[in-house]
Amino acid sequence: MDGVHHMSEDSELISETIEKLPSSVSREGKGKRLWKKVKYQLVEYNSLPAYLRDNEFILGHYRPEWPLKQVLLSVFSIHNETLNVWTHLIGFFLFLSLTIYTAMKVPKVVDLHSLQLPEVLKADLHKLQECLPSLPNMPDLHKLSGELKSTLPSIDLLPSFSRWHVMDLLYNCLPERFSHSNQTDVCVLRSMKEDVANLIAPLMLRPITRWPFFAFLGGAMFCLLASSTCHLLSCHSERLTYILLRLDYAGIAALISTSFYPPVYYSFMCNPFFCNLYLGFITLLGVATILVSLLPVFQNPEFRTIRASLFLGMGLSGVAPILHKLILFWHQPEALYTTGYEVLMGVFYGIGALIYATRIPERWMPGKFDIAGHSHQLFHVLVVAGAYTHYQAGLVYLKWRDLEGCRGN
Repeated sequence: MDGVHHMSEDSELISETIEKLPSSVSREGKGKRLWKKVKYQLVEYNSLPAYLRDNEFILGHYRPEWPLKQVLLSVFSIHNETLNVWTHLIGFFLFLSLTIYTAMKVPKVVDLHSLQLPEVLKADLHKLQECLPSLPNMPDLHKLSGELKSTLPSIDLLPSFSRWHVMDLLYNCLPERFSHSNQTDVCVLRSMKEDVANLIAPLMLRPITRWPFFAFLGGAMFCLLASSTCHLLSCHSERLTYILLRLDYAGIAALISTSFYPPVYYSFMCNPFFCNLYLGFITLLGVATILVSLLPVFQNPEFRTIRASLFLGMGLSGVAPILHKLILFWHQPEALYTTGYEVLMGVFYGIGALIYATRIPERWMPGKFDIAGHSHQLFHVLVVAGAYTHYQAGLVYLKWRDLEGCRGN
């Protein structure tokens, strides 16, 4: 009986074990999923490896050495680098759109039928071909409004003609139709002739070269994309952090250097010595900054102020060509407009560098700005604002030189 009793107990034990087996397996699966979830949880500053400790005032929400897949997917999750990634990623797509728009944009042309001019003056415009025999390839002005609505004519005009020379020819060609007894009519019609000459002349010559402007746009996109990539992926490993930080510093130097290309080139395009001098100097300074940033010691947190000062010094090196431009073109309103934009750009960059170096506002309330509002995010926003301000200045330069050429230099 005792044997039967023991066999019964053993059967019950086996049954209980079998019944518990699925539950145990389920708990094991849940345990693995829970461990995986815990493994990729955000951690505090004190739990980070030494190479990821950069800002002791941001206390939490770090991603320590995650696998590359989880790091890439974290672009859509909330952590202390989320806004650092997106502020510059959105800026990259903004400048990509501006680059495409600028490349596709065609200079506006004159629609003769839409001009609010007297019919007799419109008729005079159609006689310009007979008046300008020295420009044999000039397009038929009767077809001007239809052919030039979307593109400039693909004609190869004589390269010896400068823009202001063509404008003078046009002005002299348009007939003088006014009454000598009415001084007001004289002023009005002379002004109309000047306006027409200014409108027609740009259509007869190729626009000024755009490469300095696109160099700036390329530098801005490189900087913004490199920064976003660095903030997203640098937590993966120490080696990747080292590489991406150098890429980030190179992007900053590229943005600062190429920002000088449009103002220097378009201000001194008719003075090759100063143009090459300033462009060469800022390019060499940018290359030197990139080389210095390759030194391992450059990454250490205690060199934060030195990094900010070096990039700020690059920006301040642009004061000389700007002052030189103002001296040369003090009588040109475009010089004042572009300088205003450049000063505003410098203010944005300068405040951004100051905030970056001083770690404001998180140093005042550590841990309160971990997710949003800390210094690096504010720095990113100010960089995008400064770059966009410089884009607006570039448009003024292009319009100025397209219409004026080297006249007045």
